[in-house]
Formats: sequence, structure tokens, C-alpha cells
Amino acid sequence: MRTNTIMSKPKKVREPVQVYLDARDRAMLDAMAKREAVPRSDVMRLALRRLGAELLGPHRPGTALASLVGILDPASDVPSDLAERHDEYLYAGEPPASERTEE
Repeated sequence: MRTNTIMSKPKKVREPVQVYLDARDRAMLDAMAKREAVPRSDVMRLALRRLGAELLGPHRPGTALASLVGILDPASDVPSDLAERHDEYLYAGEPPASERTEE
């Protein structure tokens, strides 16, 4: 039997909140709740607390980068070679600085 590793039962729920999830997020939520043998609400609380600690906690130089990783994943119009050709996309067709000639 698996022990509850996510969090202890909250003492009191103060305010109900309704969240609309797409099928992918709902499946992820269900899978995490099943794996940890806890209610979906516990998974949501933990996720909120972790995100809050990450976003609202003390900021150190460079910590913002972690929040950018994967941020474009849901966008359908992101080129698949964005990482490889980022300068071309960033400068909209201008050659990279290393290839520019002085006039």
C-alpha cells in the first residue's frame, strides 16, 4: 500500500474554486492523483503551492529562465527549428552580426 507522499489532508477548505481543464490536463491530473492515491484537489493544491513558491519566492539572477522553459509548447505556430535558427527568427531575415559587413 502506498503512503500519501503529496501532502497531508487540509484542515479546512476555505473557498471552493472551479477550474476548467482540457483533456490533456485532466488526464495528467487524474494520473498524478491515482499514482499518489490522493484526491485531485490535493494535487491541485500542491501544484499551486509549488508554482507560487517558484514565482513569488525570492528571485536570484538567472532564475527567470526556468519559467520560460516550455512556455511555447502549446503554441501551434512555433517553428520546430527555433532553437537552432533563433537568430534568423529574432532578426527577421537580417544576417547575424558575425556575417554583417561594415559599409
